[in-house]
Amino acid sequence: MRALVMTAPGGAENSRVTEVDEVRPGPGQVSIEVSYAGLNFVDVMARRGDAAYVTAWPYRPGKEVSGRVREVGEGVVGLAEGDRVVAAPVGSGLAEVVVADAALTVPLPAGVALPEAAAVPLGLATALLLLTDAGRFTPGDTVLVHSAGGGIGAAVARLVPLLGGGRLIGTVGRPEKAAAAVASGYHAAFARDEKLVDAVRAAADGQGADLVLDPLGTQALELDLQLAAPGGRIVLFGNAGGGAVDALPPLGRLLAGNLTVTGFSHRFLAATAPARLARGIGRALDLVADGRLTLPVTELPGLAAVPAAHDAMAAGRATGKFVVRVAG
Repeated sequence: MRALVMTAPGGAENSRVTEVDEVRPGPGQVSIEVSYAGLNFVDVMARRGDAAYVTAWPYRPGKEVSGRVREVGEGVVGLAEGDRVVAAPVGSGLAEVVVADAALTVPLPAGVALPEAAAVPLGLATALLLLTDAGRFTPGDTVLVHSAGGGIGAAVARLVPLLGGGRLIGTVGRPEKAAAAVASGYHAAFARDEKLVDAVRAAADGQGADLVLDPLGTQALELDLQLAAPGGRIVLFGNAGGGAVDALPPLGRLLAGNLTVTGFSHRFLAATAPARLARGIGRALDLVADGRLTLPVTELPGLAAVPAAHDAMAAGRATGKFVVRVAG
């Protein structure tokens, strides 16, 4: 079968589509004929060799897929050959067939198209869980989102109105991406430059943000602390910059602002509480299935197009969510 393989840390020069051995499910697993796979920044972090994302090379990326069950492993109930599903595999999803834990394989509701479905298990589910579980969003909150032009940022913009509405403020790495963030649903979006603090405060009517969603490691944590409203929640959910992670702020500073700093990891949630993640995936699918949520994606024609898309994501030139067509 064909799969995208990363042979060593680096860029597109180390990514290639090649033939690999076909995979079979073990106990508690299913194999899936992949129709579409989602692209995520975690694959870019793995490709460049960030610590803890790859244990050995070559590496096969891909953490969210849609398709049909090919084979059911021992002990699996509730799933059958031919079922339309989405799944959050540990990796290797950018391939014609992938193995995933049955606990993280969710039946696809009628009316949800396979391309959009491929953006749910990691992208949309992460955005939903960031808001509801980790961030404790309440209607009317002012929400500040870093990297608002990416897939998670776009999903947050579509979810907040469904959860009761609030004020959405985004930050972007490149000034030219601010307009796209506003077009996706943000009330305001600003480049992360020396004017950012004043710009965000003005957009928040001087009150600060009730919820800050930050995928930048601790690179922007000082900014988050400055911009959080009294009682604000800061959710750190990645390390997109790939740099060293600094210590969290001292207790006194958190007490003075009644602030909460929380971590969220899709990867560790999948490993330690798969049922919780599966419920999040199911909730996100239901929003799409009943028409309350539309999920625009940019469809790539095949696996060979993925390395260039990863390049665009790494350089901050990509906007929105990419999915790739793997099979018909």
